[in-house]
Amino acid sequence: MSTPLLDTINLPSDLRCLEKTQLPRLAGELRAFLLESVSKTGGHFASNLGAIELSIALHYVYNTPNDHLVWDVGHQSYPHKILTGRRHRMHTMRQYSGLAGFPKRSESEYDDFGVGHSSTSIGAALGMAVADKLAGRSNRSVAIIGDGAMTAGQAFEALNNAGDMDIDLLVILNDNEMSISPNVGALPKYLASNVVRDMRGVLSTIKNQTGKVLDKLPGALEIAQKVEHKIKAIASEGDHIKQSLSLFENFGFEYTGPVDGHNVEHLVDVLRELRSKKGPQLLHVITKKGNGYKLAERDPVKYHAIGKTPTASEADKPAAPPKPTYTQIFGQWLIDQAEADNRLVAITPAMREGSGLVEFEQRFPERYFDVGIAEQHAVTFAAGLACQGAKPVVAIYSTFLQRGYDQLVHDVALQNLPVMFAVDRAGIVGADGPTHAGVYDLSFLRCIPNMVIAAPSDEAECRLLLSTCYALDAPTVVRYPRGSGNGAVPAANLETVPLGKGIIRRQGNKTAILAFGSMVRPSLGVAEKLNATVADMRFVKPLDEPLILQLAREHDYLVCTEENAEQGGAGSAVLELLAKHKICKPVLLAAIEDIVTEHGDPALLLDQLGLSEAALEKQIQEWLAN
Repeated sequence: MSTPLLDTINLPSDLRCLEKTQLPRLAGELRAFLLESVSKTGGHFASNLGAIELSIALHYVYNTPNDHLVWDVGHQSYPHKILTGRRHRMHTMRQYSGLAGFPKRSESEYDDFGVGHSSTSIGAALGMAVADKLAGRSNRSVAIIGDGAMTAGQAFEALNNAGDMDIDLLVILNDNEMSISPNVGALPKYLASNVVRDMRGVLSTIKNQTGKVLDKLPGALEIAQKVEHKIKAIASEGDHIKQSLSLFENFGFEYTGPVDGHNVEHLVDVLRELRSKKGPQLLHVITKKGNGYKLAERDPVKYHAIGKTPTASEADKPAAPPKPTYTQIFGQWLIDQAEADNRLVAITPAMREGSGLVEFEQRFPERYFDVGIAEQHAVTFAAGLACQGAKPVVAIYSTFLQRGYDQLVHDVALQNLPVMFAVDRAGIVGADGPTHAGVYDLSFLRCIPNMVIAAPSDEAECRLLLSTCYALDAPTVVRYPRGSGNGAVPAANLETVPLGKGIIRRQGNKTAILAFGSMVRPSLGVAEKLNATVADMRFVKPLDEPLILQLAREHDYLVCTEENAEQGGAGSAVLELLAKHKICKPVLLAAIEDIVTEHGDPALLLDQLGLSEAALEKQIQEWLAN
């Protein structure tokens, strides 16, 4: 692939040597390079295609890295990485020891703020702007946030704070009418109405510039008048909103826009003007997710992120039939449970596809609620539903449940409300790295009163424990990993199991392995070689105290295995129980050490963390030997 202009750009300082008229060509080459690069590595795709011109314009106008660019979420940061000295490492994207899939401060001085979760950019950029002002520096700060991320409360908290301060800050609202799925809620409708309102000004300009021409064309003026009438009719539909000042002007920001986010030369002109302005500024940019790649333009949800394109030899190999994922098991259970109980409602914070809710929405649209990127609200909303007799199921990733922690404690657990949390992506998730790793949930959930926490060991157990927890009149969590397990086929019914009771999966002697969730499978493999007992504990809270005490009496050594942080996890719960009963036995906690996990292939990461079958066997053997 030939990219002669892009090849001259190693850093933004090189970019700023180009003529403005060369930037559209650079955007074309950058788009072509990105298409080829992501097809080889996989990764976030459509959002990056939509931010190419914006990335170029920002680095062209702003004096990075002295000026600060804070990318919200980071799904759109690949062009930024390519322009900031990392083009030759893009082939390592999201691989172990390679480039991170999100901005990462330790990776580059151009990555001003590490991200992965949404709606943090305005607050972080505001903090940087204030710090520079206090230090007497003239650096500028820019927050680039999508319309999906703008729906979160944290973004509005930052807007509220910034708009009342004498601070130079630019917020760029990259509006493509999408997050991962199409946006929901009142704010996207407001933004759309704001674009329609701007059509009136555009129409006036068109009339002034073309009136003389239209007068000379037979019938053309009549057609133009009909078009004008239609545009005015569309625009008038939002007049109840437009009669007031812009939403952002009410927050204290000077509003500019909407601006075409794919016209790089015009973007440069607008950004130059805004860089010289004082006070809080907001630029509304309209972009198209997947721009320049027709498949991604037509289906930005499907092409939000893609896997790498298989090689010819890989493509020729017969593909094994795919096993159902835990997410799919949950999605089918949810439908079955909803058919059996009309009190069930499903809630997702903008993760319809990722959490397996597409078919549920189609079957039960009146009982499906996408609240947008608003995890805190999702939890409190569920609590309100539960107060009035509904049975809410909140489908949420482990890493995103962290954002609703206060609400989980205050609004659900303290009131002992029957809200069920289906916690997906628990444990190591791989390429998305530490911002998405679900390795803390057992620790932060276990200390909360009234909580029931279940950890299924395979797909069949997942359905059993979902049914069990749903049937309880209490706050419950079922946490399960990404992808598939051992392929166990779930029963079609809604059978339950006894609360807080584990089950012996293998009987051995001397050593007992108390395995939680995804660690049951590797523990069984190790037990075969060590002739150890394996208990599938099923529940982290309440623990099966009689079973643990029995295993402690009958074995010399205990091993606790879990795909969670060691501190405060399931193994810690076992140690607390043994201490309570004054039982002193050697116990090995096989869990994730007190480190920030890396990004990369999950199998490799688990091996390095000592949690693959081979690594677990080695760890236990060395511990027993010592």
